[in-house]
Amino acid sequence: MILVFGKTGQVACALQRQADVVALDRSAADLADPAACARAIRTHAPQAVINAAAWTAVDQAEDQEAAATVVNGDAPGAMARACAALDIPFVHISTDYVFDGTGSAPWRPDSPVGPLGAYGRSKLAGERAVQAVGGTAVILRTSWVFSAQGKNFVRTMLRLGAAQPSLAVVADQIGGPTAAGDIAAACLVMAAGLQTRPELAGIYHFSGVPDVSWADFAREIFAQAGLPCTVRDIASADYPQKARRPANSRLDCTTLHQAFGIARPDWRTSLTHVLHATAEPGNQSALRPVRQDQ
Repeated sequence: MILVFGKTGQVACALQRQADVVALDRSAADLADPAACARAIRTHAPQAVINAAAWTAVDQAEDQEAAATVVNGDAPGAMARACAALDIPFVHISTDYVFDGTGSAPWRPDSPVGPLGAYGRSKLAGERAVQAVGGTAVILRTSWVFSAQGKNFVRTMLRLGAAQPSLAVVADQIGGPTAAGDIAAACLVMAAGLQTRPELAGIYHFSGVPDVSWADFAREIFAQAGLPCTVRDIASADYPQKARRPANSRLDCTTLHQAFGIARPDWRTSLTHVLHATAEPGNQSALRPVRQDQ
């Protein structure tokens, strides 16, 4: 049995669709209480643990960094310690926000980190807490997560694009959109692989291909959805937000493929599946107003 922290988030929902897992919501294990997370692992005694829960409100973290750091930093550390004590694999999902976004070269797992804001610092604290334990753990950095549920760019574009003839979208931030279902599948492969090859523990990168701007991502969403909305390219400076976003979110995923045989998925194909799921009866909630954070 695999224990998953998170139940209603994008990756957590995908994990529940893809495998027989036990998913814990906040009432069962609140990440604001790291000790409760450790107790949940000891109670369930699973074969592996995947942490798919996090504080993802990027702008809000600027005002509540201490709280975000408990959720994104202290809780993963407590999970990692509990997993190490039971000698079971731990897969922890992290983010491209641990980098400063300079340059144009894809970030490698061993590239220097330098978060631009509180959210990135809190996620980096989680990475370091997990690494400090020294157990059989994988840290999987990913970017620009989207799915048919949750708060993400695709859902926002579908709602706005259906209501407006034209949208201004940032064009100077580049990254790899990544479907939650693809992340979930990668996590399951890694959790299984670590059980037989614990030496594969470490930091890996995973994102969709090809790398694009938010503006070009929006154009593909509208094209596949059949929406006539056009996209106007703007600079990040023209769309001010409390927290700075990395301009370069490209991730070098070579080592993940070498270690686990997991290739970068074509996000355009994954987008097609997500749009089909969005259009299914009973999933009209996908068009409700949502925040644009990934």
